[in-house]
Amino acid sequence: MVRFLSAVILFLLVPLAAFAADSLPSELDSADRRAELIGWEGVGRLDVARHLTCSGALIAPDLVLTAAHCVVDGKNRPYAADQITFRAGLRNGDYVAASRGIAVAVTPGYDITDSVTAGNIRRDVALIKLASPIARAQAAPFPIHRTSKPRGELMVASYGRGRNDALSIQRECHVIDFSQDIYSFDCDITFGSSGAPVFAYDGVRPAIVSVVSSVGLRDGRKVGFGMALSDRVAALKRQIALGAAQVAAKPVVAKRISVGSGGTQSLGNSKFLPAK
Repeated sequence: MVRFLSAVILFLLVPLAAFAADSLPSELDSADRRAELIGWEGVGRLDVARHLTCSGALIAPDLVLTAAHCVVDGKNRPYAADQITFRAGLRNGDYVAASRGIAVAVTPGYDITDSVTAGNIRRDVALIKLASPIARAQAAPFPIHRTSKPRGELMVASYGRGRNDALSIQRECHVIDFSQDIYSFDCDITFGSSGAPVFAYDGVRPAIVSVVSSVGLRDGRKVGFGMALSDRVAALKRQIALGAAQVAAKPVVAKRISVGSGGTQSLGNSKFLPAK
């Protein structure tokens, strides 16, 4: 854990420009053609409060898994759920389905005003309940992986800076370390990748192992950090079932949008992409 803390402290001191990613790395596949998106439609982009974007993934027709820092403001208050829109399978301005939120559940104890600590990474998980469920025929939800120690390679699917108008998929990266419910991994992530699902195969289909929380440097290499999920996701589902703050339901977003990209914005200790 000492090595983990050193990595995060270095991340907090590195200039923002050090993690720019305005071109697609060679190890990433861009799902900018419809056929390349098949099977990945359940990953989408979250547009938050009209000026921030993150990544997220369906784990049920009406539930989106993402990072807590994507859905709370600089004073640690959850954004109103109807200010959050999930666009499943977003691809060059088109998407397979979209819905606004109706409720938001954040892991208790998460504090965006605090530094990037081990405790904050473990709690950096949130669920968004959608006002209108997305049909499985349009975007199949992903299961949560049954074990915290998956075998084989990892995969990450995200909407990162410089590529946030189409899903980017890295099909081979690796767990570097797993300690105290925190993963470090060598997947290629950048600003806008926050909340992205980290996958490993669990049987014949990818299952979600973790959620991208933060990024740092270790031994001169960029390293991503995420948390173990199983108990936390179950707790967030209970929180929503027991009545996480809800807003009046609004219909599925029907119109198509044009997506732009720009520079990054800093909010507390987290970085987002502006949404145009």
